[in-house]
Amino acid sequence: MLILASASPRRRELLTQAGLTFTVDSADINEDRLPHEIAAAYVQRLAEEKAQTIWNLRRSLDTPEDPLIVLGADTCVVCDGHILGKPANPDHARRMLQLLCGRTHAVLTGIAAATRAKIVSDVEVTQVTFNVLTDSEIADYIATGDPLDKAGAYAIQGYAARWIPRIEGCYFNVVGLPIARTITLLEEARAKLGHIDRQRS
Repeated sequence: MLILASASPRRRELLTQAGLTFTVDSADINEDRLPHEIAAAYVQRLAEEKAQTIWNLRRSLDTPEDPLIVLGADTCVVCDGHILGKPANPDHARRMLQLLCGRTHAVLTGIAAATRAKIVSDVEVTQVTFNVLTDSEIADYIATGDPLDKAGAYAIQGYAARWIPRIEGCYFNVVGLPIARTITLLEEARAKLGHIDRQRS
């Protein structure tokens, strides 16, 4: 049994496209960054906490015949040393987009799979290059409402695609979930479960 510990519709769509069967149960955790916490550690920790929180809540569903695996994920954008999550308001979104203009930034997604055996986790990084945007282009984009629930204030799969001439790394990571690495991580989690079960038998 697989549970996605995320309310993101983009992550649901990506898992569905990959042919996985799962349910959704989003985790309500404190997402504040710890003092001096670097971006990779931050997204990995949040992914682990989301996965573990839902596993603990749903542990009664875990059986030897159908082990429970909970997938957690968290994405952030890093530019010039600044960690950009979701903008708090339109003005915050405008400042984020102005920071990204004409530059290459990093998108980091932490992924974690929690089971009765342990948590396995990883971080995927993709480099994204933005064109220079005019103030009116930024204003028109913000007026659509699209940037307001996206890390870094943009969605690569939407209107903002016109401003992204190049990426280096996994495209799906920028959408919100690096599918190939996620599938590998789930396989690692299942393998550890199998090892635990063999030790007990």
